[in-house]
Amino acid sequence: MFESAELGHRTDKETYDEAVPALRAALLDAQFELLDSKQFAVVVLINGIDGAGKGETVNLLNEWMDPRHIEAWAFDTPTDEASVRPFMWPFWRALPPKGKIGVLFNNWYTEPIRERVERSSKKADFDQQMDEIRRFEEMLAHEGVLLIKLWFHLSKDGQKKRLKELEKDPKTRWRVTDRDWHYFERYERYRDVAGRALRLTSTGDCPWTIVDGSDARFRALFVGRVLLDGLRKRLDTAQRHWMPRKTAAPLPPAIDSLNLLNSLQLKQDMSKKEYEDLLERYQGRLALLTRDPAFREHGVVLVFEGGDAAGKGGAIRRITAALDVRQYRIIPIAAPSEEELAQPYLWRFWRHLPGRGKVVIFDRSWYGRVLVERVEGFCSEADWMRAYGEINDFEDQLVQAGTVVVKFWLAISKDEQLARFKAREAEPHKRFKITEEDWRNRERWDDYARAVCDMADRTSTENAPWTLVEADNKLFARIKILRTVCEALEAAMAK
Repeated sequence: MFESAELGHRTDKETYDEAVPALRAALLDAQFELLDSKQFAVVVLINGIDGAGKGETVNLLNEWMDPRHIEAWAFDTPTDEASVRPFMWPFWRALPPKGKIGVLFNNWYTEPIRERVERSSKKADFDQQMDEIRRFEEMLAHEGVLLIKLWFHLSKDGQKKRLKELEKDPKTRWRVTDRDWHYFERYERYRDVAGRALRLTSTGDCPWTIVDGSDARFRALFVGRVLLDGLRKRLDTAQRHWMPRKTAAPLPPAIDSLNLLNSLQLKQDMSKKEYEDLLERYQGRLALLTRDPAFREHGVVLVFEGGDAAGKGGAIRRITAALDVRQYRIIPIAAPSEEELAQPYLWRFWRHLPGRGKVVIFDRSWYGRVLVERVEGFCSEADWMRAYGEINDFEDQLVQAGTVVVKFWLAISKDEQLARFKAREAEPHKRFKITEEDWRNRERWDDYARAVCDMADRTSTENAPWTLVEADNKLFARIKILRTVCEALEAAMAK
């Protein structure tokens, strides 16, 4: 895989000096065309052998292009903030918006490769990590991100020579660390592990480009041309209305006579006295659980979805009444802002994930992609069909990082919803809760029911199952939700 990059390519000074001005001008033109169009974002991954010129290349890109529109990030030792969240959390936060270029130095490949080189991870675990990364990158590509993956390579002799040159120069001595020599001693294994990583993750949408790092002038021109070629091709295609693939596998036919929603017994009995007794019991149980020392090993994500007027807000208030205000945040999800539309759709949820010992409550969530966006035609069929797998991957990452994920769908009947709509209109202090959109959504009742059933079938997993809540009786629904949260926490804290 690295044979061509070990040939020792060279570019003489005259050729370099002649080529650079035109290349810089073309890169700047493409950069500002990207900025003006805001049609897509560019993510450049910088990985490879120590001493192969990765840092110099990042600096050169900032010199050749307008650095105001390049967001460069370097990842090394995880911060305390990142260490209590899923592995991909810091990288999601670094994704550039549409119109910008993000350069990610030592990114999501670095730690898995290092761990495998040191044999602190097994081959099967490493392969699984690469598969998860491949799916993540495919999602970025489908969201319109142009991903340019650069692996900077040196032969073993070339790396040794480069490290010694850097050590010899007082101005660059600081750049060579004990860790660099540590990995040099493991060069063959590092090369083998890196080769496997590249082989498993080089795809048609997100291929790797291997850069011969032995000559600074050759390396600079090569990387500049790769970046320009990628930008130019996408910009020219975007002018012809580039869109991600629109094909999608067919869904099974709907079975209207019996589905998950109409199989529920929505009217459940519960007296006010029974409700008050159970409310006190479960709120007290939840309060004790969140004050237990074992709770500090977990984050909690509570997802509330449901029909309009299904009682999500009331259920959330009964949960937060049992929590310390310093422990939780409520994230109400509405139509995405301009900032959020400039990113892949999951970005706005990653930024709100809790650390350990914290609770984040989503009042509506990432499931909008397979519910309202599907039903209202805000995204293509291919987009919402692939979202099921992307959402499952997202939630798996949360659970693997120690987060407890509890998801509720609050189901009410069409008659009960109508009654609640009319009651809201009649009360001045609740009139703001009812909008024309709520009434319009009732006309798509069957379409939303189909989307909910598909959602539950495809995203209720062993790590993050759905709890369907019979919500015609608000009192019953609130108790069921509180009890489910308590049981989920107890199960996680007992492991």
